[in-house]
Amino acid sequence: MTGKERYENIEIPAQLTDVIRQAQQKAAARKSSSRIIRYASILAACAAFLFIVNIPTVANAMVKIPVVGTIVQVLQFGDGGKITDGVTVGSEATENILKINFSTDEQDQTNDAPHYNVVHKEAPNRILFTFSGARYMDIEKVKADFMTQPLVKDVYGSMILDDSSVGFVVVLKEGVQYAVTEFKNPGYLEVKLTSDGKPVTPRKVYSLRTESMPFGESMGIIKESYPDEDISFLKTSTGEFTAVIGEYLTAEEAEQKLKELAQQADYHEEFYVDSWMSNENPSD
Repeated sequence: MTGKERYENIEIPAQLTDVIRQAQQKAAARKSSSRIIRYASILAACAAFLFIVNIPTVANAMVKIPVVGTIVQVLQFGDGGKITDGVTVGSEATENILKINFSTDEQDQTNDAPHYNVVHKEAPNRILFTFSGARYMDIEKVKADFMTQPLVKDVYGSMILDDSSVGFVVVLKEGVQYAVTEFKNPGYLEVKLTSDGKPVTPRKVYSLRTESMPFGESMGIIKESYPDEDISFLKTSTGEFTAVIGEYLTAEEAEQKLKELAQQADYHEEFYVDSWMSNENPSD
């Protein structure tokens, strides 16, 4: 069966939200048993695969993707790839498909994608990609390629102090959905973007953030100073960057998180509570 036929024969369950919620509940309820934890992990992996094919507009669009190579997995968040070293990250973009390819000095295109991590944030709508075992990426070319797509608002690099990892952020327009498909032989990622065109009502979001800073080592130092926190970086309205923790519905939730953070012995008072609309960048 070809890759395209595999897409066409994916059975789409009726309730995406129920699939994900049930997998999460089953995983949480079985933490006491190592055997069942493995079972829960399989459920979570299946849920991650089903997460995107349950969105009809995306699933239908994916049928039209010209498939080269063998499909490994389809996801919206999580990990994949193989352990590598010295990989160069490249890019292409056509018809709302963002292609991330990989090469080495010995190979024009690797057989497998390097180990990668995909994270999604909602305010604003963005995808965070990190690649391990990768030494080089032309972020300006990645930005130029991806910014040709009408559903992409912005692209910028991630500051990672580890010289064997690279990453970047793709900011999407409101309401845009995406699927990340991993291929092998050759190894690459395809990011399929879709939108139904319906307007999305922005909401107010509360977060912990730092003062604005230029792109540089200070960003990486902050992230490494709080390894247990889910820190991401947002571009501000003036083009600088701010470290952000959390996306809360109320100021009280954000204040509570700040109190918890302040209890850490190595907290240096970099963060404060701020708010902005989910479709906007924070101000300086």
